[in-house]
Amino acid sequence: MSAEPPRAVIDPNVWVSGLINPYGAPAEVIRAVIGKWVTAVVSQHLLDELGGVLARPKLRRWISLDDAVALVDALGREAELRPDPGPLSQRVRDPDDNYLVALAEATGSVIVTGDHDLLEADLTPPAITPRALIEQLGCA
Repeated sequence: MSAEPPRAVIDPNVWVSGLINPYGAPAEVIRAVIGKWVTAVVSQHLLDELGGVLARPKLRRWISLDDAVALVDALGREAELRPDPGPLSQRVRDPDDNYLVALAEATGSVIVTGDHDLLEADLTPPAITPRALIEQLGCA
């Protein structure tokens, strides 16, 4: 019997970075999710934030609006969709990141991010970089 893949709350900045640069660690995280090496844990708030960022005109160079909508829809279907946690307490410097912390705590998932504030915060489960996740998975 095989073990369940680890679960991760993947910061929208990692999804966007992986779409912009298909050769970096964030893109490897996306491939790990697609390959079911890791289970992405999402909430509606995370999907809305990702969709909002991907809808920005400056990203048309890397992803069409139709593909951005399709990606967010597919993520909502294929990822582990959890209710938005709340109410949120101030856990990290940027209050907009508190939902990521609450979602990770509620689901026992690591946060995968490039955000230094999250990476330096004393969180349980911890926040780790995309590269650290890939190394833990043995994909590096």
